[in-house]
Amino acid sequence: MRLCDLKKKEVINICDGQRIGCITDIEFELCDGCITHVIIPGPCKVFGMFGREEEYVIPAECVKQIGADVVLIEADISKYLSKCKWL
Repeated sequence: MRLCDLKKKEVINICDGQRIGCITDIEFELCDGCITHVIIPGPCKVFGMFGREEEYVIPAECVKQIGADVVLIEADISKYLSKCKWL
């Protein structure tokens, strides 16, 4: 599966049924090419007009299933919210 295919999928948390968003990026080990984290944009700032300052960096171990349209994760999503590295 390519990253462009993964970016089209919605991420759903199976703990509470919450829609998290779409995958924007991944982190992987350079040595072996294994995916370590998936990155999803965090909540919007004021009315979504001023961009985002945070993102969800979710470990690959939390990904439970990748389907045709969705990616199911099982995680306490608040633990994985962090400041964007590019700011």
